Amino acid sequence: MLYYLFEYLEKLHLPGAGMFRYISFRSVLALIFALIISTVIGKRIIEKLQVMQIGETVRNLGLEGQMTKAGTPTMGGIIIIIAILIPILLLARLTNVYIILMLITTVWLGVIGFIDDYIKVIRKNKEGLSGKLKIVGQIGLGLIVGLTIYLSPTAVMRENIEIREKGVITDVIYNQEIKSTQTTIPFVKNNNFDYRSLASFMHSHRTAATWIIFVIITIFIVTAVSNSANLTDGLDGLAAGSSAIIGVALGILAYVSSHIKYATYLNIMYVPGCEELAIFASAFIGATVGFLWYNAYPAQVFMGDTGSLTLGGIIAVFAIVIHKELLLPILCGVFFAESISVIVQVSYFKYTKKKYGTGKRIFKMTPLHHHFQKAGNAGIEALIQKPLIAVPESKIVVRFWLIGIILAALAIATLKMR
Repeated sequence: MLYYLFEYLEKLHLPGAGMFRYISFRSVLALIFALIISTVIGKRIIEKLQVMQIGETVRNLGLEGQMTKAGTPTMGGIIIIIAILIPILLLARLTNVYIILMLITTVWLGVIGFIDDYIKVIRKNKEGLSGKLKIVGQIGLGLIVGLTIYLSPTAVMRENIEIREKGVITDVIYNQEIKSTQTTIPFVKNNNFDYRSLASFMHSHRTAATWIIFVIITIFIVTAVSNSANLTDGLDGLAAGSSAIIGVALGILAYVSSHIKYATYLNIMYVPGCEELAIFASAFIGATVGFLWYNAYPAQVFMGDTGSLTLGGIIAVFAIVIHKELLLPILCGVFFAESISVIVQVSYFKYTKKKYGTGKRIFKMTPLHHHFQKAGNAGIEALIQKPLIAVPESKIVVRFWLIGIILAALAIATLKMR
């Protein structure tokens, strides 16, 4: 809204009004606004949650300091959502298709997470929203994102074409704006992958089949990343801090993808219009860092599914719309490690129980962060017993953050590592 106001004021030759045309200026403002909003309203929302007695119910897993978390206000994801939405509504171009998709994603998954938390906390049903309904909601969002990218005339890209002389790249040029299912793939010379290659057997129906495949992959990515973020939200500050780190990397990727000079230098596809996402990324970073003011160890509030599902969905959709979703296994390595640890643990337990009559474990406990909270001599039979001494919660969180920083840097570096 402020963007359009200052656009009008610039036409009236108001000094300084033209600053709002610059992405960098609006991005800095978005970060500051989100940071201030999350810290200022955070305290009031926490107090309100305490008055309403909306506290976390903790199941005793025998982890150090775990039961002290009982009664801590949850549903704090509301703080993050508000701190993202207000700066975006004020500073972004609301006609931009990518901003519209990100706003839909934030509200859509925020509502699903809120309903889940409401059932758990207010109605005292520890099962929360059924897994099937969550999946249906995530599939619905995936359909909206995939079909919008397919149908919107402004969701286009320009393919980077290498000019070579004697096998050496001498220049990079770009074709006309096209609708495309191409995406960036790491570690290869020609770092564009087209989902169209997966539908080569469809012949005359290849184009339609390609977009169907793209929508299905979009649904899978949205579901996988949002659920992985949800599993990661088990220690104070872990999900929020990890998301902030990922947000920095995504903001950089969005900016370089929208700037033809940087895109040419990095030899990546040019995505017109996605520069507005740098503003969204800034608001995202400010909101998560501001939330950490209250969520860092020892946490005064938990984000609940209201926050974790929203953060994961935002990251997934953001990567998809800038055609960088195949970098997510690296960029979201912490999230996926948490998710894979659960899948492997459950699968191995079921397999050994069926084969030997007694289920066996690989990790002492999952998700992965809980494995490090358990001592190796705690009487739990598991293939992996190290570390033998339980690691303090705050140290686990910081170490996971450091791993996240390394993975984020690696994800960006893959643009030149071929």
